[in-house]
Amino acid sequence: MNKKVLLNKLKDELIKDRKLSLIESRIIFGEGNFDSKVIFIGEAPGAKEEELGRPFVGRSGKLLEANLDEIGLGREDVYITNIVKKRPPDNRDPDSREIALFSPYLKREIDIIKPKIIVSLGRFSLQYFLPGAKISKIQGELINSGDYLIFPVFHPAAALRSSSRMADFKNSFKKLKKHLN
Repeated sequence: MNKKVLLNKLKDELIKDRKLSLIESRIIFGEGNFDSKVIFIGEAPGAKEEELGRPFVGRSGKLLEANLDEIGLGREDVYITNIVKKRPPDNRDPDSREIALFSPYLKREIDIIKPKIIVSLGRFSLQYFLPGAKISKIQGELINSGDYLIFPVFHPAAALRSSSRMADFKNSFKKLKKHLN
């Protein structure tokens, strides 16, 4: 089966999963190039993502797209998703129970895409792959986790709130370009 078919089956399973129906928002599944060498993984959808039904389409998504553009990539060249596929209530951070519920689906999503590099956007995504790691210490570094190369980057929302984090965010994309080449 091709990747598109496999991802559609996975999305259908997510929609039908009764455990996930306890979280009152819609499924926001990953999107992009199924054959991409790089996958960007955030924590959870926000209000704009829930409204439009797509990952990273709010202010954070615009910043992500602008930085992709600066390194010669478009949104259509990469795959973008989140750990948690439903928006947490009151736009709060996802909790450990929500992350645990969605983790098997994320693992399968990654296994289907088979990226060379996983860009973990923010601390929750980093913690998923490297428990105990601090984003402020290792953002912008390429780390071999055994199965994948993990490239931690500040979440775009954090970059929007701090000029120093914005500078680090932009520099990380320049480093990412070198790793992709």
